Amino acid sequence: MKEASLYIRLENLSVHCQLCAHRCKIQEGKFGFCGVRQNIQGVLYNHNYGKLVAVNVDPIEKKPLYHFLPGTSSFSIAGAGCNFRCGFCQNWQISQLNFIKESPPGESFSAAKVVDKALQNNCKSISYTYTEPTIFFEFALEVAILAKLAGLANIFVTNGYITAEAISMLRPYLNAANVDLKFFKESSYQRICAAKLAPVLESIHLLHEAGVWVEVTTLVIPGENDSPEELSGIAKFIAGISKDMPWHISCFHADYKFSSYPGTPEHSLKLAYDLGKSHGLRYVYAGNIYGWGQDTLCHQCHRVLIKREGFNIIESHLAGHKCLFCQASLPGVFKD
Repeated sequence: MKEASLYIRLENLSVHCQLCAHRCKIQEGKFGFCGVRQNIQGVLYNHNYGKLVAVNVDPIEKKPLYHFLPGTSSFSIAGAGCNFRCGFCQNWQISQLNFIKESPPGESFSAAKVVDKALQNNCKSISYTYTEPTIFFEFALEVAILAKLAGLANIFVTNGYITAEAISMLRPYLNAANVDLKFFKESSYQRICAAKLAPVLESIHLLHEAGVWVEVTTLVIPGENDSPEELSGIAKFIAGISKDMPWHISCFHADYKFSSYPGTPEHSLKLAYDLGKSHGLRYVYAGNIYGWGQDTLCHQCHRVLIKREGFNIIESHLAGHKCLFCQASLPGVFKD
């Protein structure tokens, strides 16, 4: 166990966690909503510190990030747990675990070992992903500090339920984030995720203002968030922050508690794509589908700058961040 970051001690040995937007008040001996943080005699401890349930080398496009070091590999790690209860979670085996009744699984790693492994595998970044990185914040931050010293970028793939205080601590080390914006209705967040919409919107704002490169992902779920009104709401919100912020819209496939749902029809994805463009977003991408929606186009001359098949780059017509055809700048972070 590791003493947790970002909590306030209260009377009667209670504590008030400040890490995620649940801001749990936890009595002595009890766990927070995440099931990972426990109050032991007035001290908040993290049970999954340095325990990794997933360690992989991924193409950065898998995060998905299309405007941040495209074509590079990212060393991807995850600790068990989550502060959401999404019924459609595709990694539910490692995110939806009951740590109150059993110890968190995982292989023990030091922060230095993670950084060494990333360098040995010629990765340009470390991604905190698969589960919610806020849940293993203390270890992620320790790794991120060492990663920056080693010349590696740091990436959070997150549900966005992270507080301003935590973002402030991460700010010197975090380079990019992909934030899931799952719905644009408060009722949907509460019913399906056991969370709220406003903190997710706020974190997208805060990350962008902090200078973190942000891309947003929405999994389009039939009957839940695929209406023109909801998709338009998401597109308008993103465009209101920056029309250069990429929006990834992905096909849903049945999993976990949503096993009876149909997959996303292609026309729903095309609707979302068209709505994103109509609201001024310059970079809208389709995920979990092949044949269209993965290429990066120049916003000025509309030529293909990066052609993709799945997670692979087939062609690139960039010089740094400049279009080779018209010299327009492509927003994001690119290799020299």
